[in-house]
Amino acid sequence: MTGQRVLFIEDDDALRIATVQALELAGLDVLAFAGAEATLAALPPDFDGAIVTDIRMGRMDGLQLLGRVRALDPELPVILVTGHGDVPMAVSALRDGAYDFLTKPFAVDHLVATIRRALERRGLMMENRRLRTAAAEADSPLVGQSTAMVDLRRAIGQLASADVDVLIEGEAGTGKDLTATLLHRLGPRRARPFVAVACATLTEERATIDLIGHAADSVAHTRLSRTGAIAAAQGGTLLLDGIDALPASLQAAMLRVIEDREVQPIGAARAEPVDVRVIATSQGDLARAVAAGRFRQDLYHRLAATRLHLPPLRLREQDRMLLFVGFVEEARVQLDRPDHAITEADRRHVLEHGWPGNVRELRSYAFERVLASVPGEAAAEAQDLPGRVAEFEAGVIVDALRACDGNVVRAVERLGIPRKTLYYKLTRYGIDPETFRPGR
Repeated sequence: MTGQRVLFIEDDDALRIATVQALELAGLDVLAFAGAEATLAALPPDFDGAIVTDIRMGRMDGLQLLGRVRALDPELPVILVTGHGDVPMAVSALRDGAYDFLTKPFAVDHLVATIRRALERRGLMMENRRLRTAAAEADSPLVGQSTAMVDLRRAIGQLASADVDVLIEGEAGTGKDLTATLLHRLGPRRARPFVAVACATLTEERATIDLIGHAADSVAHTRLSRTGAIAAAQGGTLLLDGIDALPASLQAAMLRVIEDREVQPIGAARAEPVDVRVIATSQGDLARAVAAGRFRQDLYHRLAATRLHLPPLRLREQDRMLLFVGFVEEARVQLDRPDHAITEADRRHVLEHGWPGNVRELRSYAFERVLASVPGEAAAEAQDLPGRVAEFEAGVIVDALRACDGNVVRAVERLGIPRKTLYYKLTRYGIDPETFRPGR
């Protein structure tokens, strides 16, 4: 059983009972109705299944039911069952949003296969809806339902109000800058400056000036900014992004800032008190940098007293689709695009890819998919319709040949088409009548 239900509508009692039995033997959960009105009355909101309906019915026919269903939920798959004479009508219904159609008499295995495809598509669509809702209702930009992310959000809430220095560790693209921003915005310093310094960009000659600053009367640096990043963050938060790249000449000065809460600008006669919260991020293992002699041990221990570790995306399997759906919505809004249909191929890639670039790479992929799919969506749907009609037509011919034991003359009579037309279609679809003869 799939866990999804099929609503089957047929006003012929014998055919309805026989078909339902066959579908149930195939493992499908089926609820049968003799008319369209009863089906609509029993249709629950966000129905997680598919509908199979005859076209020719009294009072409300299958096409009218299709219209009513699409008004309620345009993504709910409706499979139409019709006679040979109504094929043009059914093809038109495909353009109006029907999922597929079959003609009577149909092979049960063909109907089962069509229903399973419809249920798979519906299941994916419903999961996307749930994920969109979950992403929209998330009360933190750090989205995720995994234990690691739940614990991380709880820790951020606690540390933000504690107003302590924090070391944030994690691979590139895991959200270290976002975490640092949240620590500032949720803390008591939210109204004060938030100053970020990319440590990797600090050259030895400019590093001290950019971070520490210099005294107002320092003649040697009159052309440079007198206010360093530490002083600029007074009363607020100083983010040292990639502290493992902090030049050795500044590590001692940062230790003094953290231990004594004071800084001595170049040329100043005495140190000046500073009131800043220091948040540092490290992409690598800072302890290894200490062991290799690239980072001061005393500064490391001061920073590492309070640490947050951000897990890589490859270890957050249950969060990937939730994040992807959220990023697709973000891309759709920013790029002013219509709704993007997340495909099974998207799903497989999101769940199976290793994501070395983590959340940042996933966001880029979502934007690429929205940009790539939108221009061709309508064209792809239009191109798919002839293919679906051809597949259906070949199936009808195969069913007729099977019923007639491969006899072309009888198949022509059964199908109601000229023999020349049948031979053309046999050639077009690569169908050999001999394979349907008894004993073959």
